[in-house]
Amino acid sequence: MTAGLNERALIRKIALRTLPLILLSYFVALVDRSNISFAAATMNADLGFSETIYGIGASAFFVGYSLLEVPSNLLLARFGARVWLARIMLTWGVISILTAFVHSPMQFYAMRFALGVAEAGFYPGVILYLSSWFPGEHRAWAISRFYIALPLSFVVMGSLAAPLLAMDGHWGLQGWQWLLIMEGLPSLVLALVLVLALPDRPETARWLSDAERAWLKGALAREAAVMGEVSHNLLRALTNPYVLLLGMANACNFIAINAIMFSAPRLLAHDTGLDVAGVGRIVSVGGVAIALGLLLVGSVAGQTVGRTLMAYVGLVVLAAVGLMLLWLGGTSESSIAGFLVFIAAAQVAGMLPLAMVSRLIPAADRAGGLAMANTISQGGAFFGPILWGVLADRTGSYHMGVALLIPAMAGSASFALLVRQRNLAKA
Repeated sequence: MTAGLNERALIRKIALRTLPLILLSYFVALVDRSNISFAAATMNADLGFSETIYGIGASAFFVGYSLLEVPSNLLLARFGARVWLARIMLTWGVISILTAFVHSPMQFYAMRFALGVAEAGFYPGVILYLSSWFPGEHRAWAISRFYIALPLSFVVMGSLAAPLLAMDGHWGLQGWQWLLIMEGLPSLVLALVLVLALPDRPETARWLSDAERAWLKGALAREAAVMGEVSHNLLRALTNPYVLLLGMANACNFIAINAIMFSAPRLLAHDTGLDVAGVGRIVSVGGVAIALGLLLVGSVAGQTVGRTLMAYVGLVVLAAVGLMLLWLGGTSESSIAGFLVFIAAAQVAGMLPLAMVSRLIPAADRAGGLAMANTISQGGAFFGPILWGVLADRTGSYHMGVALLIPAMAGSASFALLVRQRNLAKA
């Protein structure tokens, strides 16, 4: 530690300069990605979409997202976070708005696929960006702070859904069209803000003193030295066992997350009898629960990889308990409790795998490795809504889908335990 330099104060200073813009951008991305869950309440009826058609459309996002993850993250490493993240925001904002004007299943699939292509690389790109600002022991804390965008998106979507859907008929547009348009506009503004205000890297940040810049460079260099000095090798990054195992752990988690999230408003309305406003309040409470979980886990789990792994396992087990409540409960209260327990535990767990990847692979491999781990994760995100939609159409109920998600959480915990075993053997 450089004499006279306060490490905690420096980390807070970096956080204040970088995290608010990243948080706001991720918040807008999550809203634009998931707001069709509320739009579907009337969109499916207006357009004649079955649960299967809706599930395929929801999943089409993750096809485009997965295909472009790795190249997008490599381009971010080349052009810098400021320019590339702004490009992502601009294109996904335009596509999100255009989705309001689809009329057929194929148009819906195409817009969802295009939205995935536009957003590809955003999340692993942010982890890569934060890896150049926050040393390993502070990284999970930083990620948990920008990940607050996730529960914030729940609160906002839950609060705005009813009034935006109530705009039905204004200027000849349906309520679900207003919801998609109004929630897509902020990303266009934020694209410009990112270009003007987001600092690219510590070397160009004028608000860092020479001593602060030197300490940060030294801390990151020491972390890289522990991993061993290696040159960039894309194939090695894409096939790293930690990348593959942690990607599979999160893929199993995301099968369940996306199956539930893209149908949550209809699932909760079916189980509780509540209207859109009532369901929105439950989703908003879910956001608060996620936020509390993030603050707790981000503070206690990130100091070591081993502790982070065990936190992950505990969270996915708790998420499985929530699914069991949702499946077996049979009352409004048990359905609400099951949803809240599941969504808080599973979403907080979803933050951790890429944070661990960033600490378990060499810095030279992070651009490709982080993108690959997230690509595998999004494979699970793709299958969840489709499986859910097909089962709902064939059985006339959501509950068979809930039951089949419980083994996915067991698989997630198993992959994480394999990572722990490998990490202990390596140590």
